[in-house]
Amino acid sequence: MQAKPDITGAADGGVRILPLPAFNDNYIWAIVRDASVVVVDPGQAEPVRRLLRDRNLTLRAILLTHHHADHVGGVIELVQETGARVYGPALETLPHCDVPLGEGDTVALPEAALTLRVLDVPGHTAGHIAYVGTAGDTPALFCGDTLFAAGCGRLFEGTPAQMSESLQKLGTLREDTQVFCAHEYTLANLRWALAVEPANRTLQQWYERAQQLRAEGVPTLPSWIGQERATNPFLRTLEVDVAKAAAARAGHALSSSVEVFAALREWKNNFK
Repeated sequence: MQAKPDITGAADGGVRILPLPAFNDNYIWAIVRDASVVVVDPGQAEPVRRLLRDRNLTLRAILLTHHHADHVGGVIELVQETGARVYGPALETLPHCDVPLGEGDTVALPEAALTLRVLDVPGHTAGHIAYVGTAGDTPALFCGDTLFAAGCGRLFEGTPAQMSESLQKLGTLREDTQVFCAHEYTLANLRWALAVEPANRTLQQWYERAQQLRAEGVPTLPSWIGQERATNPFLRTLEVDVAKAAAARAGHALSSSVEVFAALREWKNNFK
């Protein structure tokens, strides 16, 4: 198995991308360059506030992917305390948003060496967006709750067809794109993925590595697109073994990749 890139917390082109733990399993991603920082999906203000205080940083901007409280709950406090500019999805109701965004928009934040384009990725929520581009020298994807390591978000507002299309859009990104998703769900997702594809050796190796990382108290994230293509059932709906497993679980033939995706999502919803 390809080694996990040493990106998180490591300087790359003058930029550090740090995971700030929040709640039980959220990560607020902090992109730090010199004395400036940009944060993604601050569901709580305190982890960001602590980073600013401990490292004497200035919060320049906040990027939001969708409206759920565990992603936006700290926004108002942080804006009041720092005056940071807030970017977020145009089609969702947010507590604060200075720059509404949709497919094809760009976000350039030179103080943080960030150059990102916006993708519409509905499914988890109706107006969910993702940011893809570069953070310093790192090809980066900030995807909220759309794509997880070996998983994807639940369909709270969108349809299987929408989420399947959104995931395929992310799956076409360059394979070394680092996937900065918002939750530490990796071990649970990998256990399920192994039920879908028990003979996938790359998946078996990734599970062993993820167990080791968590035992050491280290995040399993970021993942990267190449790894997700090789191990994430939701990006592998056209693989024969995945489609067969989904059909067996559903108890009937599945005639399209969207039907395979829907069966996989239902399987994951009920997986223990």
